[in-house]
Amino acid sequence: MRIGIFFGGPAREREVSFAGGRTALANLDKGLFEPVLVFVDGRGRFRLVTPDFLQVNSLRDILPQDDSGFSVYDESLEEGVLDATLPELRPEHFRNHFDLAFLAMHGPDCEDGAIQGLLEWYKMPYTGPGLAGSAVGINKILQNELIALANGQQKKTATISRDAYEQTDKAQFFQSLTEHLGLPIVVKAPHQGSSIGVAIVREADLNQFCQSVEQCFFTTTIQPDGWSQLSEWTTLSAEHKHELAQKMVSLDSGISFPVVIEQTGEVLTHPKELLEKFDSLLESFGHSLTISSVNAEDEVLFEEFISGQEFSCGVIQDDDQIAIALPPTEIYNVTSFDFNSKYKLNTTKKRIPVGTSLENNRKIQLAVAEVFTRLGINVYARIDGFLTAAGDVLLHDPNTIPGMSPSSLIFKQMAEIGLNLTNSLTYLIRQSLRERIRTGKDTFRLKHMLAELDAQLAHRKANPLPERVISFGNDDAHFMAAKQQYNELAASGTVRPSLMYIKSKQESHEIPVNLLFKDTIADLETALTQPRYPLLVETDERARHITERYV
Repeated sequence: MRIGIFFGGPAREREVSFAGGRTALANLDKGLFEPVLVFVDGRGRFRLVTPDFLQVNSLRDILPQDDSGFSVYDESLEEGVLDATLPELRPEHFRNHFDLAFLAMHGPDCEDGAIQGLLEWYKMPYTGPGLAGSAVGINKILQNELIALANGQQKKTATISRDAYEQTDKAQFFQSLTEHLGLPIVVKAPHQGSSIGVAIVREADLNQFCQSVEQCFFTTTIQPDGWSQLSEWTTLSAEHKHELAQKMVSLDSGISFPVVIEQTGEVLTHPKELLEKFDSLLESFGHSLTISSVNAEDEVLFEEFISGQEFSCGVIQDDDQIAIALPPTEIYNVTSFDFNSKYKLNTTKKRIPVGTSLENNRKIQLAVAEVFTRLGINVYARIDGFLTAAGDVLLHDPNTIPGMSPSSLIFKQMAEIGLNLTNSLTYLIRQSLRERIRTGKDTFRLKHMLAELDAQLAHRKANPLPERVISFGNDDAHFMAAKQQYNELAASGTVRPSLMYIKSKQESHEIPVNLLFKDTIADLETALTQPRYPLLVETDERARHITERYV
């Protein structure tokens, strides 16, 4: 089966997606599938690329750049600049190149039902939840309302539109919010993921509050007595102005281009244009100027700050659409809730399951499985939440296309039921096919594709691939190298790898899949000497009828 791996996209999470495309390519089972890479550019156009396109650290490193001195994304470049090297692939020609679209994209247009709807229009099956689950999964305001209806949870929230915010008395509004929600206040952009557009107002500081709200609207207002970092623009050096304009390109912390000058309606696609026009614009508008992303949020969500143990819990389903919650991961030692904390810092710690009682872990799983089902999500998802000191489970933010780095939480949780990275991707493809059949579109062809894949899986189970043992000793570097080799061999589709820890001449251990994600030999040895936590055993048994198909 030819698998079109879709990565990139126009959303702010495209760098996360870029890494996800690399993971999918590296770990897709080449004995079952033929990968075809589809880069989705910043304007939403589809382009076939070769594997070397993914062999850089950042998407901007592989995109063509101009001579402006700025590092930009392709929507800041001239229209058609990618066509010379990356010809566009039209959706009506998708079937000529692949049989199923593997979606490794995140954020608006990518996991809100937009790309899913386009693919359904062209009768192209795709991975992940369908239209209804995707639409719910991208809207944090709607999620809160539907989760409360599904399980009765009580969480204080408030929202405000951009127009209402501009007209309100900011100090009075902030005071009313603190009376309703208390402090700290969590401020969120409703349609973003990866903790982009999330801020926490911890003190009764009006300037900090206004700055956080503007950050989540993806706007910047410049006033003589304002709170913008650009307020003193005219006094800055040329180098500092260049630095701030470059920062605005950033998708995780900046407004990101293209931007619109709200006073004139003029759209600027490039930071160079902003530098050239900014001083004259400030002079024309009396040092009161508002810049916003062309994809600015129109509402902002406010939530009460929940004190408790933060967790993230994946969900998968079987052919009868029964949801099975995976073992939840606790996220602790969190310094903040932003993109940097999640992806760039090493301070945040994780453990499976949550450091609480067995009963509380079960309670989390039950709550997550119920919300997954009642919100109309299918195939798989990851749902986050908090366990309070009183033992209440408060859920938020169903993620319908979880991050796809090799160390993503959902892959670690799937390893706890015996699925390695390659098995997990195969599950995702196979289960997505099963769920697309339920839409009643192109049913016969999809059933034929599913039957062919099931026959291949059954044949491999009846005729196992030859085993390849990878041995490693008491050294962290060797352990890391062995895990890398394991993943490469698993994805080759030619052998069945296993890991053997040679502790000494007298002692060795075969390493089960669930221990592949241990970071060090010390962590591995600790896990080998401890009995398995009962929740992990229970979940493994509950999902066995699923994993047996793939292992």
